[in-house]
Amino acid sequence: MRENDAVETPVLAVDHAAKIFPGNVVALADATLSIRPGEVHCLLGANGAGKSTLLKIIAGAHLPTKGSLVLDGVPQRFRNPLEAARAGISMIYQELDLVGSLSVAQNMLLGRVPSRWGLVDRKHRAQIAAEALEKVGAGFGLDVPVASLSIANQQLTAIARALTLDAKIIIMDEPSAALNETELERVFAVIRSLTARGIAILYVSHRMGEIRAIGDRVTALRGGRTVDTFPVAGTSDQTLVEAVLGRNQALLERSARAPCGDTVALSAPFLKGPHGLEIRDLSVREGEIIGLSGLNGSGRTSLLRVLFGDLPSTGDILLNGRPYKPKQPADAIARGVGLVPEDRKMHGLVLDQAIYRNAALPSLRRRRFISHDSLRRGSARVLGDLSTRFSAIDQPVRQLSGGNQQKVVFSKWVLNGSRVLLLDEPSRGLDVGAKAELYALIRRLAEQGAAILVASSELDEIYANCDRIWVFHEGRNVRCFDPTVASRDDILTAGLIGHRDASEIAP
Repeated sequence: MRENDAVETPVLAVDHAAKIFPGNVVALADATLSIRPGEVHCLLGANGAGKSTLLKIIAGAHLPTKGSLVLDGVPQRFRNPLEAARAGISMIYQELDLVGSLSVAQNMLLGRVPSRWGLVDRKHRAQIAAEALEKVGAGFGLDVPVASLSIANQQLTAIARALTLDAKIIIMDEPSAALNETELERVFAVIRSLTARGIAILYVSHRMGEIRAIGDRVTALRGGRTVDTFPVAGTSDQTLVEAVLGRNQALLERSARAPCGDTVALSAPFLKGPHGLEIRDLSVREGEIIGLSGLNGSGRTSLLRVLFGDLPSTGDILLNGRPYKPKQPADAIARGVGLVPEDRKMHGLVLDQAIYRNAALPSLRRRRFISHDSLRRGSARVLGDLSTRFSAIDQPVRQLSGGNQQKVVFSKWVLNGSRVLLLDEPSRGLDVGAKAELYALIRRLAEQGAAILVASSELDEIYANCDRIWVFHEGRNVRCFDPTVASRDDILTAGLIGHRDASEIAP
């Protein structure tokens, strides 16, 4: 944090903002936020704390029910995002709102195309786009289709688009969700160059490491209210966690688990699949949670997709002692296998459909006649058992927090009676409290007899919650660890070195 921060006039001040939707649904109760020029101001809060609503008020997508917003000393009441953008506020959403089939230059000035004599001024557009791309250090061309870019370069395109609006404040909502460490550091370098020019960044993240690396100050929200604003330097993680969760926190700690039975639910003595996948002697028993650890691209997702019938394979797979070779997801669903995908919004949910319709999707294949009242009752019962929070069973699932959306994805397979669950990065994008709830749910499903494979890049999570951990390296499952006796360093080392050792394969 810079020396003059204490006296600097804020570029944006949000004072006691609230948003109440019809039916007296309080999405934001009392939020106060002050952002200074040239700072990275982080926003931290549990899923459902009101972060998204506050961001949408700032970006003009929601009108506040109460409170005020002042930009550069001038009171504002934005009626839509275009008004906010014209005033200098640009938002980069977690799911980037870029059009993949259009070029980089077309995306950067979409809806604001410079024209001459009623025609698109391509030369002027290219000039504006090139200047913005140069400012973010982009190494790709203007005419490249956005769909062909990496996620990191799509992020840079979105940031460059914000610069074409002469943004004073750029809001970044979970920009790291789909980035690896190298890509994230590249985005961080761009953020530092922007703040050096006086542009303020409002940065939303659940990851303490990111906040430490890039943030100047951090505001914590809890229950729709601002708890406090802290300088990042000198504030402990424990203080920030308490601000987000309160003192009665349910943190991820390893707890004693009843031993699982001897019945093997799913086994793969040997199988080969795309992307160099080669699996040997992997199995999961009823009531067991198996963690899949390894670097990005190590084969964890490919294995789960093979087991769900989404990728082809050769070799042997047994499900409940019988040969299992799904050619499509419908085959897996029919045999009681469910997948919670890495991207729940793209592949796990129909966002504009009602909660109950999403929860009932897999089970509809068995019904000739559909009673929506019956679907509502069944979905409500399962969602209640999973402690899902929502206003009405008919509301669109996109209105739920990330943690509750993930519970709806889980509910599909519970309602379908699935006994083998494949979980791919199930906690991605969730805060500490939502992660703890999620893993409590996973443990409860295992106690009810489900066999669970969970792939995660968060080693601490699977270390605390899994019965065994398989390490993947370049498409192979190389070593199996018992987390009650193995150290985290042993598991990390195996993921880096990758030697397959038959002596380490657990029964």
